[in-house]
Amino acid sequence: MQLPRWWEPGDPCAWTGQGRGTRRMSPATTGTFLLTVYTIFSKVHSDRNVYPSAGVLFVHVLEREYFKGEFPPYPKPGEISNDPITFNTNLMGYPDRPGWLRYIQRTPYSDGVLYGSPTAENVGKPTIIEITAYNRRTFETARHNLIINIMSAEDFPLPYQAEFFIKNMNVEEMLASEVLGDFLGAVKNVWQPERLNAINITSALDRGGRVPLPINDMKEGVYVMVGADVPFSSCLREVENPQNQLRCSQEMEPVITCDKKFRTQFYIDWCKISLVDKTKQVSTYQEVIRGEGILPDGGEYKPPSDSLKSRDYYTDFLITLAVPSAVALVLFLILAYIMCCRREGVIQLVHHSAIQKSTKELRDMSKNREIAWPLSTLPVFHPVTGELIRPLHADSYESTNMPLMQTQQNLPHQTQIPQQQTTGEY
Repeated sequence: MQLPRWWEPGDPCAWTGQGRGTRRMSPATTGTFLLTVYTIFSKVHSDRNVYPSAGVLFVHVLEREYFKGEFPPYPKPGEISNDPITFNTNLMGYPDRPGWLRYIQRTPYSDGVLYGSPTAENVGKPTIIEITAYNRRTFETARHNLIINIMSAEDFPLPYQAEFFIKNMNVEEMLASEVLGDFLGAVKNVWQPERLNAINITSALDRGGRVPLPINDMKEGVYVMVGADVPFSSCLREVENPQNQLRCSQEMEPVITCDKKFRTQFYIDWCKISLVDKTKQVSTYQEVIRGEGILPDGGEYKPPSDSLKSRDYYTDFLITLAVPSAVALVLFLILAYIMCCRREGVIQLVHHSAIQKSTKELRDMSKNREIAWPLSTLPVFHPVTGELIRPLHADSYESTNMPLMQTQQNLPHQTQIPQQQTTGEY
């Protein structure tokens, strides 16, 4: 293998360029070498250990600035790197996270947050979370491991728990340490407990809430559960008053005296507050009696004999097809007899044909007759006004040749009635 010119065999000072018979490294070569060494060391998997307590809210922020060192910088020196970075988190050896652990990241330019409340079942068992960072500009990845060592709490769970619904906050805003600290401080002023811990934080979308409209910077809302070691204060108990319960049923805001201590920063829906007293809850846990896990003996398995007799299914096949076919054929013949041979409409058709034939003959005879329309259908004059009155059949009176009733002059054998003579003169 041919070595570079700035490297001489057997010269231990070749890296510094001070050896005899060697050449110094150029600035471009030095920069390439340092970048390669930096990239190799930056890809080494680094593990982080955290020690949350069971029953206490756990929050871990995945900072983009921490993972930017895993990716090569921009080509131009001095240019600020602002690559879009997204994260994928999963339990080692599994495709998803544990049930108590959630993850949220709004945009590729914001930090990711792991949060949740560990349970007592995970105490003493290290949980390894694989964190994979994706650079959306260079399509490179970097992987880190987060080892979660869950510790047992002193008095877990806290006996008095209250869950608040905050309308004007999103879950990532509430997870910020300063915001969560301000909320716990306001609750402590109202409750006055000796110990107060944030137990869990849940987005309203995870409880079936709807995505808010992008109007007036509306928030989705967040549920915050806190626990304390003293009973609930009188202010928190005001929600259980009949008057406030009636107002909540009418979708009206209840009257809470301590609401002004939260109103400056947190808008709380007091109708959705939940107060749980663990000391008054009756345990319904039943001890499970575990058996040996051995099924009862069902005897020795006996496979079927090899000398099985073959069975002929030809007769069964014929019966299966012949019987339905015969029934269908009989029904077809009965239907054909009813439709073709027993039709009651044939007589009606013959009768109708006879009527139609007679009507046609009458119409032909009426066309050939040479009689005139009656005089009553001819135009006459009104006896008073003298106006011409239209006949009853004005459209056809011109074609008439003979009136239906003969006038008195045309009747030869009719005796005329003498008209009365007027003797007097006027």
